[in-house]
Amino acid sequence: MKDAEKARIGVIGAGSWGTAIAGMLGKKGYKPDLWAYEDEVCRSIAEQRENRLFLPGIRLSENIRVTNDLARAARGKDLVVMVVPSHVMREVAERAAQGIEDGTVVLTAAKGIENKTHLTMTGVLSEVLAGRGVTMAVLSGPSFAEEVAREMPTVVAAASEDSEVAGYVQQVFATHFFRVYTNPDVIGVQLGGAVKNVIAIASGIVDGLGLGLNSRAALVTRGLTEIRRLGIRLGAHPHTFAGLSGVGDLVLTCTGTLSRNHTVGKMIGEGKSLDEILSRMSMVAEGVRTAKSVYNMSKNIGVEMPISDSVYEVLYEGLKPQEAVYKLMTRSLKSELEDVE
Repeated sequence: MKDAEKARIGVIGAGSWGTAIAGMLGKKGYKPDLWAYEDEVCRSIAEQRENRLFLPGIRLSENIRVTNDLARAARGKDLVVMVVPSHVMREVAERAAQGIEDGTVVLTAAKGIENKTHLTMTGVLSEVLAGRGVTMAVLSGPSFAEEVAREMPTVVAAASEDSEVAGYVQQVFATHFFRVYTNPDVIGVQLGGAVKNVIAIASGIVDGLGLGLNSRAALVTRGLTEIRRLGIRLGAHPHTFAGLSGVGDLVLTCTGTLSRNHTVGKMIGEGKSLDEILSRMSMVAEGVRTAKSVYNMSKNIGVEMPISDSVYEVLYEGLKPQEAVYKLMTRSLKSELEDVE
């Protein structure tokens, strides 16, 4: 395996999370190339050392080399970190592929499931980069970008089927405030990170409706059951969902005030339309699109996910939030441990 201390790193995506990652690596002594899609973001980082659009108020390391040239950011790297919204992952990866060389570790820090294919992000990247001799890894866990950028203690998981690759990512990212555990369960870590965004929208709806803390606690708990049920069907390890990328990320996103997905749900619960909400947001709430993927995937493989189904129906089929709550509360009674393996 390559020397983690000498890693040449490209970070693809300069939203809040990509910028925070690049900033953290820059402070650690690396000189990451950071690709920004927006010209104004590129100028802001280059001239003011601040991403005023997506991560305002954070001074960025002088070690960051920002660029609008995607191939340049990916070329000649030991590690390429993909931090773009899931719905553009395929397109951006296809463009970055011309710069990605054999032997590169490609790490996804994005959380979503592609709508048309129902592939996780490593699934998308594996298709795009097939035959290039790259290895895949995932970084996921409870990690709001702003808190990482402010060096607040954060703990995440690095997942790869190759234990040496997982250890390599762990060594690259670990700092005194950013602790990294390894995990071999690539599918489980990704499903936990993606589906929790759908449950977070439901949690926000509960808060927007003013239904209280009992309701939210129940929803988060049963939401975790749905994530675990789906994960087990798709081959994930059950214990993953009791870990950082499972219950850890779920609790953060369902309760944290910095959660974009919870914010979307809360505004829906307060009576605003989805179009109105999204028109006001400069950053992506992944759960809005992931709700489609989860709904269709669960139907295709026969996994019962009533909370996720309700989120989809509220977002896309006009179901009233109050009606969704009533439907969930009056479903047929059953054992709590039913379908738990």
